[in-house]
Amino acid sequence: MKKLTIGVIVFLLIGSVAFASGVKVINDKAAFPEGPCWHKGKLFYVEYGGHKVMTWDGKNNHTFWQQKGCGPSAVVPSASGEMWVTCYDSGEMVSISAEGNTIARHKSDQAGQPFVGPNDAAADKKGGIYFTTSGPWESAPIVGKIFYIDATGSIREVANDLHYANGLVLSRDEKILYCAESEASRIIQFAVGNDGSLSNRRLFVRVGSVDAKSGMLAYPDGIKIDNQGNLYIGQFSMGRIVVVTPDGKFVKAYDVPSPAAPNLTFNPDQTAIYVTAVDDVNNAPYWGKVYQLSK
Repeated sequence: MKKLTIGVIVFLLIGSVAFASGVKVINDKAAFPEGPCWHKGKLFYVEYGGHKVMTWDGKNNHTFWQQKGCGPSAVVPSASGEMWVTCYDSGEMVSISAEGNTIARHKSDQAGQPFVGPNDAAADKKGGIYFTTSGPWESAPIVGKIFYIDATGSIREVANDLHYANGLVLSRDEKILYCAESEASRIIQFAVGNDGSLSNRRLFVRVGSVDAKSGMLAYPDGIKIDNQGNLYIGQFSMGRIVVVTPDGKFVKAYDVPSPAAPNLTFNPDQTAIYVTAVDDVNNAPYWGKVYQLSK
């Protein structure tokens, strides 16, 4: 999530844009939709501007969970059954039940560090959850972090000094964790240890270097991996999803008719992509749409 950038202005001034084929709107008025996932036959996504988690059952959108002041940025199911919501505004990680009831709220890790701007999350197969805290919604401070919640519920810091840590995704074999550093316009990666620790931080790709249309001011947000291992990079700087191979080579891009496309997910058989997009990037509650694209 980010305020209006030069990249957004450039996008709005472009004359003609080839939008992705098979674009369908499944929610035409969502308050800053973000952080989607597919779970138990439904699409789950959050509305940051509405402070709630939504579901789409193939026909209708419903409110699943809501907490005033949360400002959710993502929702992710864990291997152990509960779901986790990153509450960006209230600085919390909230676990909720399959019925949409709040189980627990966490504001700090085991060392007492408060969470400043919880943003995105990724679950592993051990019952653990990685999540980013971006820091304040501004460019200057490089204070982003990654935390890990293990299967026992213990929370610890596993990486820091990130320039607005945002989207997270694990490789299919869970040996690599990818993280979007939005303010640095790049995706970095870490080696994942058996205990959930991270090491060997290194650059994976600079978005503008692999996709000239995204530009050097690209603002990568949510990231996902398909069943071929390709990374799909959502952008808040424009309504564009950039796809790269596991070794960082450009594959293709999808454009949606909104000026920001912060996040995405796939349906179970990966025949469709669901994109959360924002139309009004300047004014709360940041109205946008949720799209379904043919993959």
